[in-house]
Amino acid sequence: MGSSRGRFRIGIPIGHRKGSTGGGSAAGPSTRLLVARTSMFLGYLALLGEPGAACAGDSSAPGKTPEEKVPEQRIASRPGPEGPAAIDPGAPQDPTGAEPPAEPSSPADPITIAGGAKNYLNLALDALMAAGGSTAPDIQLVEPGGHDPNQDGFTLQVVEMVFSGAVDPYFTAQANVVLQMDSEGETIVELEEAYATTSSLPANLQAKAGMYFTEFGRLNPQHPHAWDFVDVALVNADILGSEGLRNPGARLSWLMPTPVYSEFFLAVQDSQGETAQGFRWVEGEEIYGRPIQERTVHDLSDMLFVPRWSGSFDLTDNQTLVLGASGAFGPNGTGQNASTHIYGADLFWKWKAPTAQAGFPFVKSQTEAMLQRYEAGEFSADEDGDGTVDLVLPRQTVETWGAYTQVLWGFHRGWVAGLRGDYVTEESADLPQDSVRPTQWRVSTNVTWYPTEFSKLRLQYNHDDIRGTGPESSVWLQFEFLLGAHAAHKF
Repeated sequence: MGSSRGRFRIGIPIGHRKGSTGGGSAAGPSTRLLVARTSMFLGYLALLGEPGAACAGDSSAPGKTPEEKVPEQRIASRPGPEGPAAIDPGAPQDPTGAEPPAEPSSPADPITIAGGAKNYLNLALDALMAAGGSTAPDIQLVEPGGHDPNQDGFTLQVVEMVFSGAVDPYFTAQANVVLQMDSEGETIVELEEAYATTSSLPANLQAKAGMYFTEFGRLNPQHPHAWDFVDVALVNADILGSEGLRNPGARLSWLMPTPVYSEFFLAVQDSQGETAQGFRWVEGEEIYGRPIQERTVHDLSDMLFVPRWSGSFDLTDNQTLVLGASGAFGPNGTGQNASTHIYGADLFWKWKAPTAQAGFPFVKSQTEAMLQRYEAGEFSADEDGDGTVDLVLPRQTVETWGAYTQVLWGFHRGWVAGLRGDYVTEESADLPQDSVRPTQWRVSTNVTWYPTEFSKLRLQYNHDDIRGTGPESSVWLQFEFLLGAHAAHKF
């Protein structure tokens, strides 16, 4: 989850101009209907939560941090079964039926398309690109993420189109279509997310269904433009996959009735495809010397289950601590009874000065650790084609673990300096040498300038040390621009 880089606003229909439907009237039935519609769409705003505030430090507003706002936002987004508040018939009304004066427009306003009187669609486009180079002979050795820089020179990391809005008083929805260019110049188009979220379930429950990033840890659910660094952490790319862990499915969450923010999530998703590399993945791929086999869904045991808990605590008026624990459990494609278990823990801390202006100065720290236990199935093969089995791989469990920790310092309005350390290693006993990921650690430092909430420039240096390869250095300059509105991200 990440900083709010844009604002999410939705238009409110005030009614037709006088004369557009055959003339205006006094405070009769049409006026009451007009006021009712206005109230309904004000309710929509509550369903969507507060508008995202702004810029670099994840919260440009001098008030509460997003961690402090989470319980309020979640509760506000779940009205009771009665729906939005009813209109008081005795409330004063404008007897002329005149339309209130429109707010002045701004070049930064979102592109809002009305879909009749009951739903709206906001559009946004975000582009992220990088330029630079590395001493590594193969860029993928030091940049394994699917949206990391992929070549010396220029990389179009991602162009993301976002479609979002309120469906009705009960659902909101969002879809993210991304384009990126590989190192051969081919443009790749994919549907990254498309899901609906409920707004009015009872008992502090919320449901989400569709294609979405799995809520595992803090970094995996974030889109690349919300990252604090040019590239994804090594442990995320190695364990959760180069494109992150995401798939079609459904998720139910429960906001617990506790004095502090505490929420439990349980997701059930498909366990196959390119975005489920640690599980059933794609038939024909190879891992640990074993080919991925076709494995169809017979029952719920063939699905991916992801539980998560997250809690937020105010240490002082200016310090917030957020803790989280995640798991991901499902089958993998190396055998009919093979499975994968992934465990994760995360910690986030933020301090903001009592006299902060637009969220600055601030210091925040984030750490994630993961352990993957991959149960690889038994495999045998005739490699030379002489009719004799000459390769036998026993059933075994391969453990991969790693972590990253990062510190960000917002030292001046619009300016943030960052430092990150990464480490990942893999058990190599009894595995084919060409299938083992070498132990790797990395230190990254960067400085980011946000001219406004709609653009940023980031300069980053990476020092990688890969066992068996040696040290490598990389320098990247990243640029981002945003058109329209973008839904606020969790912080």
